[in-house]
Order: sequence, then structure tokens, then C-alpha cells
Amino acid sequence: MSAEATNPATPGPATPAPQRPASLEPAVPPAHRRKSRPRIDLRRLGRAALLGPATRDRLPDAIGHVAEAHRAHHPDAKLEPLRRAYVLAESSHRGQMRKSGEPYITHPLAVTLILAELGAETTTLTASLLHDTVEDTEVTLDQVREQFGDEVCYLVDGVTKLEKVDYGAAAEPETFRKMLVATGNDVRVMSIKLADRLHNMRTLGVMRPEKQARIAKVTRDVLIPLAERLGVQALKTELEDLVFAILHPEEYAHTRELISGNENRDDDPLAEIAEEVRVVLRDAGIQAEVLIRPRHFVSVHRVSRKRGPMRGADFGRLLVLVNEDADCYGVLGELHTCLTPVVSEFKDFIAVPKFNLYQSLHTAVTRGDGQVAEVLIRTHQMHKVAEAGVIALGNPYAPPSEDQPDGGGERPFDGERADPTRPGWLSRLLDWQQGAPDPDTFWSTLREDLAQDREITVFRADGGSLGLPEGASCVDAAYAQYGEDAHACIGARVNGRLATLSTVLKDGDTVQLLMGQDPASEPSREWLEHAHTAAARIAIQRWMATHPAPGDEEVSGTSATGPRPSAEAPARPAEAQAARPASAVADPPGASVRMAGCCTPVPPDEVTGFAVRGGVVTVHRVECAGAARMKSAGRPEVGVRWGDTTECRVTLVAESFGRPHLLADLTEAIAAEGVAIVSATVEPPSQQRVRHTYTLQLPDAARLQVLMRAMRDVPGVYDVSRAQHPATAAQ
Repeated sequence: MSAEATNPATPGPATPAPQRPASLEPAVPPAHRRKSRPRIDLRRLGRAALLGPATRDRLPDAIGHVAEAHRAHHPDAKLEPLRRAYVLAESSHRGQMRKSGEPYITHPLAVTLILAELGAETTTLTASLLHDTVEDTEVTLDQVREQFGDEVCYLVDGVTKLEKVDYGAAAEPETFRKMLVATGNDVRVMSIKLADRLHNMRTLGVMRPEKQARIAKVTRDVLIPLAERLGVQALKTELEDLVFAILHPEEYAHTRELISGNENRDDDPLAEIAEEVRVVLRDAGIQAEVLIRPRHFVSVHRVSRKRGPMRGADFGRLLVLVNEDADCYGVLGELHTCLTPVVSEFKDFIAVPKFNLYQSLHTAVTRGDGQVAEVLIRTHQMHKVAEAGVIALGNPYAPPSEDQPDGGGERPFDGERADPTRPGWLSRLLDWQQGAPDPDTFWSTLREDLAQDREITVFRADGGSLGLPEGASCVDAAYAQYGEDAHACIGARVNGRLATLSTVLKDGDTVQLLMGQDPASEPSREWLEHAHTAAARIAIQRWMATHPAPGDEEVSGTSATGPRPSAEAPARPAEAQAARPASAVADPPGASVRMAGCCTPVPPDEVTGFAVRGGVVTVHRVECAGAARMKSAGRPEVGVRWGDTTECRVTLVAESFGRPHLLADLTEAIAAEGVAIVSATVEPPSQQRVRHTYTLQLPDAARLQVLMRAMRDVPGVYDVSRAQHPATAAQ
């Protein structure tokens, strides 16, 4: 049973929790709010759910609001599957209660309503109503398949598997890999999961504060980036605000005061600029709808940090909706002609859509007093996709039939899952996850991939295009285009001029990759330093693992996600790369022993050894990639064991979001555990994320896990791991 369900004998608190924390109610003038249906009263919904359907064929009152929202997007949708799904879900969950006190059926109803308002098609809504039945009731997948068909069964099974995943720092990476693979096979699975998490976050007030914080961190680190990647901005922005209120209550309160203060202004510069825009477009004969889009709490917080004191026009943006693509450029021309544009703010995401299907023109105009209003220009269809992402695309796995052009009804499911609408990043993820050498590499690489929130488009010489993360090089372009055949790449032309493979590409560049004719061509090991994408790094690593260089026996393969060299980071002292030699003993006794710098083993790690030059035995963790490579190359292992010494030296990497005093708080947490800092490096921030590397002397190796937990508990830190970096080759 999911964490939200309780035993009927202990129904939990009698007073229902609010739909969201009271402090999260929008503090913007009613005139600025987007038109939306009023929030459903869970108590009324609960009573309706308990009453059940009045007759066999009548649509139950409890899903009337779901049907209304669904028909608003799909007027001809068949509602019979929803009626049958609700009847099964209500009877199966009857007697179960949520921790907030409502009947459990209110949860799948609320999740389904969220999806219906975003325009999900009937099959998704049917699976959403049933998404907890297999996990929490006696209903089986065979029963779901028998009553609703293979496709609904597939979606319910996918969501059920997601319910068993722990997304936190201690998550099993292999489980998470399976989850992403399942999601990639049908993005609707993750759509249901995101709506499920949003409703749980809205009702999180019944949880203990520490559990609220844990769930909020998981939502922030994994689910919000996935919502961004799937383009579901409506879910992403609300999840961001809910997480912001829980994890940063002081900054949230300050932001709320800013919004409330703007609400009480005597004037409204954004409304005045909006009226100017309406007049300009009306005089030009362009039919358009001009709306004011208030910024959500996290957006206001970011703008205030970036720009300093907020002005009236900073609290929202103008949204101009038109009917045709060409009208978008017509609006842009009129605004730039009749008003004063801020040219540096112009971006065209229609000609080159973002990685998550987003399309829009971005510009900004200024008025005489210096206030600047950002303007978004898009068609109504673009707006639908911008809000709902993949949810707005209907069923991507079956073409619409002539009598069902809207995608609202049920369609035959033939098992084919070629998704023409799948975002490029998701297809790439499914490709490179197969080549990840181990679950830990996949997990860390995924986190890096999700952290890339900007994508560029480069054009191939044959007219095609490649989507790459910002900062990608010609090496990344080679592996994106040719896969492992890119090992034979010998150079590139960027915009017609010869360029090195390390050249960083810019949005809109044309890249021609020059391929060698020798089938025995091999990649340079230096390429790994310039590989920015997971696909390139993993392909190069796999080649290096099977082609060890002479004298490279002791050099561990660089982790696909380990800290890459930073020009500004100080070099580690040689002594910081190895633990105390006396902490391990080799067989036969008397051999000189040293710890491998690639995996920094400490007691009680399971270890193995290998003899290197000079009779020295290097000690590796058994799961170390360097050890695995030496074993596969036929190097004999040397038996090693831990001695009596409990003191050890270890290198840890802490990954965090940038904030003031973070370094001081981390070092204080380390000192509080009685641990000495031998050396520390902090890499330059990248997209508000900071990587700290500490070499530490522990008085007792058994304290390592306690230390790592203490560091993870520092606000802003989202992961702490053992370092994986190349060791110095033996002389």
C-alpha cells in the first residue's frame, strides 16, 4: 500500500488537509490570474465517492468534473471507459483512507482531474483512475487487461513499478534505470506519476516536517527536472513553488511579501503596457489575445536575485496568443516597430524549438520610465504544448483515425511504440543507458544530464540537425551522429572552417565531421576531457576499457560522471591521493602496499590488490573500474586485507546548489564529526551547482557513512559520494 493510504481502522486526523499549504495561495490580483476551474473540495468529493454510481450506466457524480474538463479538450471523447474505471477504483479502494482523512478514492480522482485539465486523452485518464489499484488493492493486472485492454494495463503496470522506486540519495541506481527505461517506452507513465506527485505535494501538510523535507528534496532533484524535460510547465511551476515553500521558508516568505506589496500598488505598469500592445495590434489588423502572466513564486525569487529591487513590470510577463505561425512574426514586427524593443532579449524558439518541444517567440519592450516588459508570442496550439508538454500531444503511439481526429477516444493498441513526438533527450537517454558500464555510472550520469537545462541545435553538412546540451564539443557531435563509429573521426569543419574536435559548438553552427578511412582508427584518450554528453563519454570509456594503453595498468578509467579537471581548481597534493600505507596488509607479508587513488578504499571496503613496478602492491575496491580492467587484461590478483589500523584517508565529492556560507557550513559539519581536512577544492559554479572535493583524515573508518550523512544534511547539498579520479601511473 502506498504511503498515502492508511488502515481503515486508524483513519488519521479528522480535519482534512488543505489542497496546498495555506502560504502558497497566489498573492496576485484576481484580474491577473489565469482562468481556471475552482479547486475541488475534497470533503465534498469524498462524500460523492462514497455514494458511488446511482445506476449501472449513469456517469457517477464524483467524476463529473473530470468529464467536464476532458470534454473541454476532446469534445467527442467516449466517457464509458472513465465510468467503468471509476466504478472499479471506487469499489477497490472502499474503506481505505488517506492520512489527511479523506476516502482514498479522492486521490486518483484528483490526479485524473489534473491530467484532464491539461488535455490528456481518454486512455491516460482511465489508467490514472486505476493507477493505485494494483499496488494497493486486490485488483490484478490481468483483471485490468481483461476489462480495459492491453494499453491501459501497460500504463497501470508502469505506474505501479514507479511506486516502488526510492528516488532519494540512497536509491538503488539499477531500479532507477529500469524506471527511466519504462518511462521512455511510454511517456504517459511519467505524466501520471508527475500528476500523482503534485497532488501528494498539495496535501503534504499532514506529514512530519522531516518527511516533508525529504519528499520535497526528491521532488526538486529528480521529478521537477523530468517535468521540465517532458515540457509539462504547468506541473513543473507548481511543484517548484511547493518545494520552495517547504525547503526555503524564509526566502519564500520574503518573496510572498514582494508579491503582496506589488498587489497593493496604486498603478499597474504591466497592465498599461498590455493595453498599449492591444492598441498596436488592433491598429495593425492582427487578431490576437493579450494576457498578463504573473510570475510564480520561484520565478519572482530568481528575478529579484538577478535584477535587485523589483519594479512593477518585473512581476509578470505579457502573453500574446494568435492563430497562425506567421501571425507570431507579424506581432513581433509590429511590437518592434511601434514600441521600443530590447534587442538582446529576442529569442526564436519557433524556428528552433527547445529540447522539450517548447515553441515561442521571446522579446521585451520598454517604456519611457525604463520599465521593461517581457513578451511571449505563440499560437494557441503552441501555448497548449508549452503548458502541458507531452500530455497535450494525445496518444503518441497510434495515428488518429478519421472518426477520432482529436485523440479523445480509445484506440487499438498493437504494441508498437515508435514515438515520433518523443523529445530528443529521451531518445538519447534510452540509447546511452544501454552502454553505461554499471548502475552507479548510469545514476550519476543521469543526474548530470538532467542538470543540463539548455540545449543547442547544430546543423549537419547533409542538412540534418543534432540536438546537444549547451557546452557540447565536436567530439559530442561525432558520437551523436555516428555512435561508436565516431572512433574513426579525425577532425571537423565548423561553419566551413577547419576546427579541432575540442571546439565548443554554439547554437546554429554547421558542423561537418571528417571521418578516417582506416578501419583500425581509434579515439584519442584526450577526447574524454572534451566529451560533454553521456553518449560520448560512455562510448570512449568502453573503448578505453578494452584497449588499455601501455603503462596504464594502474590508471583507473575516468568515471563518466566523476569530477572532470577544472582549470581553476588547485592541484591535489600527491599525499592527498592515497590513504595511509599501513592500513592494509598484502600476502605474502612484507610487500610495500599503497592505496589506489582511483577508488580510495577504506575499511571495511572489500578490497583486492595488484603488483606494479618495484614490488609495490596497489589496493583497489573490488568494484573499481580500474581493478576490473586489470583483471580482464589477465593481471594476477594479490591477496590483501585490512590491518589493525582504523585511521584512514578518503576523498569525498559533495555536490550542491550554490548559496552563501555553504563552504563554511560544510567544513563545520565535517569538523563536528572529528574529521581533519587534508585538502579541499571547489570547482567554479556551473548552472548554480557547485562541486566540492575534500580529502579527509578519519580517526575511524567506521565513521565514514556517518560523516557522509552529516554532509548530506547540510542545506543545499544534494549528494555526497566517494571520489573516482585517475591515479598517478606507476613509474
